[in-house]
Amino acid sequence: MIGLLSIGLLFVVSVAIGVYGVRAARTTPDFLVASRRVAPGWNAMAIAGEYVSAASVLGLAGLMLKNGVGTLWYAVGFTAGYVAVAALVAGPMRRSGAYTVPDFADYRLGSERIRKLCAVIVLVIMWLYLVPQFKGAGMVLHAVSGTPYWVGVVLAGLVVSVSIAAGGMRSATYVQAFHYGVKLLFIAVPALFLVAHAGAGARADALRFDVSDDWARPLLDLESSGAPLLATWSVLLATTLGAVGLPHVIMRFHTSPTAMAARRVAVGVIVLLGVFYLFPAVYGLLGRVFTPELVNGGDTDMVTVVLPGAIVPGVWGSVLTAVVAAGAFAAFLSTSSGLLMALAGGLSHDLSRATVPRLRWAVAAGAAVAVGLSLPARSVDINVAVGWAFAVAASTFCPLLVLGIWWRGLTTAGAAAGLATGVSAATGAALASVLTDGGPGWLTVLLAQPAAWTVPLAFAVMIVVSLRGTVPEWAERAVLRLHLPG
Repeated sequence: MIGLLSIGLLFVVSVAIGVYGVRAARTTPDFLVASRRVAPGWNAMAIAGEYVSAASVLGLAGLMLKNGVGTLWYAVGFTAGYVAVAALVAGPMRRSGAYTVPDFADYRLGSERIRKLCAVIVLVIMWLYLVPQFKGAGMVLHAVSGTPYWVGVVLAGLVVSVSIAAGGMRSATYVQAFHYGVKLLFIAVPALFLVAHAGAGARADALRFDVSDDWARPLLDLESSGAPLLATWSVLLATTLGAVGLPHVIMRFHTSPTAMAARRVAVGVIVLLGVFYLFPAVYGLLGRVFTPELVNGGDTDMVTVVLPGAIVPGVWGSVLTAVVAAGAFAAFLSTSSGLLMALAGGLSHDLSRATVPRLRWAVAAGAAVAVGLSLPARSVDINVAVGWAFAVAASTFCPLLVLGIWWRGLTTAGAAAGLATGVSAATGAALASVLTDGGPGWLTVLLAQPAAWTVPLAFAVMIVVSLRGTVPEWAERAVLRLHLPG
């Protein structure tokens, strides 16, 4: 009951904050980029809020419980991604004057067809990313209240779509900044309490657990493939370069007033993420001691929510569970807000140059599709689905943005060929990993986490095809504008 009340209060506050922004969402720039007037501090908190998703709050601890310490490379990659963002794309993207990634592609290459192709890829990435958020909402609400899984999925979709459809990017900024504070407080404080309590009162037999060499190995072994070095490298490529190409992340930097402010925002996000990622490891390690049965039950994603009750029985355990559940829901809602903003831009602005009313309908339609996809996805690990989204982003928009910003030789044909190759290879590998059993070995890794080969392939195709074409005369001016001071 306490958990349900905490989640209900979070819902109410999130909707109230979202509706507050409705007065400032009257034009397309208002709705998509908050009229480019978001202060760096608010923006950094909002980006950290939308970036710390179900994969971070639930999936990272669950994978650590199941697969071992090497899972923490996900956290390294998630945070390192913003180093690449700050160094390579934040400032130039803001100078481009675009609202979305397809907008940038249109500016840089002058092609409506590339714009449409990018819009389709945005939809693929955003729906891949939204499904684990809504899945997490359904699982957490079921754990704390006993309601059916679908109830949490539908409620999360309704709350997020209402708040974003009402106020657009300004509402998303306020909601996400608030949620970052909630997540950090509601995940960190219980983690510290559980560490202190476990150290002082844990049973001796619980502390003498068997940590196998495989679990303690500082490399990630995906799907028990037996190729941990390749798996770790591929995950790092996907998470680091995926951040560079995530549409909702890139969209955020267009809300900054200047390119310099955009770079400051990226640096601030690195600090905020570094603080947060100290704590999922605590839940994964304690889960190995106190809730090892979750591995056999297949519910490792729920270790963060289950752990407080396992360590601290009684009322205090229920209170801690409620706090953690509210923090987890903040993760689902804030990440979903950013994803739906980018999804609405892809569905409406990038495909049909829409007005604000049509953007609002696009938010509702995008949320409805994501809810429908989430209902049968309960058995998919959260981090696995998010990993696919990162792999697609790293294999498509990362090459497009890096080459489009830093190489005048990129052509429309090269960009189109690279985008088509990247999205086909990454999504095809993900589907193959679900439909087939590759067994132990490197093939399993290259299907389950394909960034190790799909990212170089996409870069190579873009470069080779571009070199065989003719660069427009205005390309040099377009690139120069991206690097002007200011």
